[in-house]
Amino acid sequence: MTEHRRPDDFEDVARPVVGIGNDYPPSFELAEHRHRRGQFLYAASGVVAVSTPDGAWVAPPERGIWIPGGTPHAVRMVGSVQTRSVLIDPAACPTLADACRIVGVSPLLRQLLVAAADIPVEYAEEGRDGLVMQLLVAEVDRAPVIPIAVPFPRHAMLAARCHAFMEQPRATVTIDQWADGLAMNRRRFTRLFRQETGMSFAEWRQQACLSVALPRLAEGEAITTIALDLGYDGPASFSTMFKRILGVPPSRYRPS
Repeated sequence: MTEHRRPDDFEDVARPVVGIGNDYPPSFELAEHRHRRGQFLYAASGVVAVSTPDGAWVAPPERGIWIPGGTPHAVRMVGSVQTRSVLIDPAACPTLADACRIVGVSPLLRQLLVAAADIPVEYAEEGRDGLVMQLLVAEVDRAPVIPIAVPFPRHAMLAARCHAFMEQPRATVTIDQWADGLAMNRRRFTRLFRQETGMSFAEWRQQACLSVALPRLAEGEAITTIALDLGYDGPASFSTMFKRILGVPPSRYRPS
């Protein structure tokens, strides 16, 4: 059975990469924390949702979350979750991104993550275990980025509006409604929104709806119910949006 390991326990381990494996009950939450090493977090089963002061990321099956070292983050488990992740010293791969991101997990990377969780902490760097860790880091570095991200702005009033939207997302809300609510003209609002989030309002709204939908799908909720709750006129329009972004229909993320 895989040993349970906490990231904080391995800050000073004299190895550049450390594997971690944990099993969590449904709805388990890890309070906000941070660690010096970057973490590549992968759910071998279930779905993980990561939130930071800068945004929110949801990793469905076959996806992982890269969390740079020093990033404050909280983690919520959707359903029963088995995590297989690695802690990577910044010096081990300087080219890894300096911001959170969702990436694709290939069959090879998945098997490397599973193997790494069972490798002793004080492994021989020049032996087979060291080679596994080197290959794992290389695979994380080259993993394709998946466009699932909900960045939060620093602008206080806009941030409050974004957080409120995440609590009650509606795909039909318009730029003019938000601009009026913030006492801004449309041009100033659109310029500020892109400056603060790096996205257009329409892109952000879509990403926010997607991030809210993924955990609900993982919990087995009906696609029609989710689509209507999000303000889509039916499951077809929701499914079209979903497949355009993730390449598969929402049914792919419901439990079998």
